[in-house]
Amino acid sequence: MKFHNLYSFFKGTALLCGVVLFPLSCTTVTQKNGDEVEYWLTKGDENIKLQPQAPIRFVNTSNAHQNIEIDDMQKFQYVDGFGYTLTGGSVEVINRLSPGKRKALLNELFGKDKNSISISYLRVSIGASDLDGEVFSYDDLSEGQTDVSLSKFSLAKDKALIAMLKEILAINPKIKIIAAPWSPPVWMKDNGKSKGGSLKPEFYETYARYFVKYIKEMQNEGIVIDAVTPQNEPLHPGNNPSMYMPSDQQRDFIKGHLGPAFKNNKIKTKIVIYDHNCNKPEYALDILKDPEAYQYIDGSAFHLYEGDISALSTVHDAFPDKNLYFTEQWTGSKGTFNEDLNWHTKNVIIGAMRNWSKTALEWNLANDSKYAPHTEGGCTECKGAITISDSESFTRNVAYYIVAHASKFIPAGSQRIASTQTQYLSTAAFRTLNEKTVLIVQNDSKEIEIFNIKFAGKIATVNIPGQSAATYIF
Repeated sequence: MKFHNLYSFFKGTALLCGVVLFPLSCTTVTQKNGDEVEYWLTKGDENIKLQPQAPIRFVNTSNAHQNIEIDDMQKFQYVDGFGYTLTGGSVEVINRLSPGKRKALLNELFGKDKNSISISYLRVSIGASDLDGEVFSYDDLSEGQTDVSLSKFSLAKDKALIAMLKEILAINPKIKIIAAPWSPPVWMKDNGKSKGGSLKPEFYETYARYFVKYIKEMQNEGIVIDAVTPQNEPLHPGNNPSMYMPSDQQRDFIKGHLGPAFKNNKIKTKIVIYDHNCNKPEYALDILKDPEAYQYIDGSAFHLYEGDISALSTVHDAFPDKNLYFTEQWTGSKGTFNEDLNWHTKNVIIGAMRNWSKTALEWNLANDSKYAPHTEGGCTECKGAITISDSESFTRNVAYYIVAHASKFIPAGSQRIASTQTQYLSTAAFRTLNEKTVLIVQNDSKEIEIFNIKFAGKIATVNIPGQSAATYIF
């Protein structure tokens, strides 16, 4: 499909028609000035997807509509970014695109211009995740062998991932990366298998050096790992690969081995604990209560397949000097665009931000129309933000729009500020480094909601369609 971008100006108006990436109908809008609110909308019925709407003006008069009040004097956490997990499977399918399409897609996803959604944060797996085409670690051996010296450690299986990360960093050198293992090498585990089992205590020290080696070798490739978690979903040993690591084991691994190994090797990569569901905040709390482990920990990471997003605030309130990260939520093959857009915008984007998270990440960036690649025993219904159909075409799915409503307008380094909510309207507000205010709103009602954006003594009256997500910039 050919995209184009046309502007014509006449007596203070602009004709905005077919902005790159987002198929638009032509809309006549007034040229922006300091009293106007830029407005982007996605509707659950899919009639509008991340399209700019006619701007709204701030006025000094009042009315009887409900208010969403923004207070930039109340300041909360700084944002590290919004994005996805770049799985090995994502890399594999993106690499099936022709060179021109591939380059265009990567620029659309990670670029900083008006035609991009400006993803600012990525998660990667240390070794294979279940959305790789095969199971592997960086030190796989024949059965019965061990490699305590890690002399056979190699990133070769992730050669394609590393190459794509380098391309992404060339587009956005400031993108941050968090990494998590789904399983250590099987010879370190008590069941000798990629699925389930636990880390043998005699290999805690070896596994800590495995993390150090990974971080240093990625650094040698020009890739900085900003943070690691010791284990993806440590209470879910049924995936392939996976490992069971209860909180006492993670605590002992961090305080006795991983933390000291990072310190002794002058590793600046952050250690982030847990990386699992909101129904078990006590996992993070139990580790943070240990003073020896506490000194090495930057924060805690969460998913939302179980529990409530307020669990992040539970941990924040107990340990306000430790950071929070939201690192994974999937959209599935059986979900609808409407349901996923609204639930994820409300809970993952707005909910995580209102509960102190520095990140909001959806799960898989890309896969094919059969929800592949995946390992044997891996997720067969995980829908990527992008579906790669063939070498010349791809489809933007609901997770693309969920993240884009934040990533396109809220760069890393922005700070969350206070915003009120109403019965049907969920909100999160931010102040960017270039002194823009950004408000994300999700309308849970099936009906149009009329409200005022109230800021600095002025109001801008907005109509947001039912079951929709919107971003306002001023």
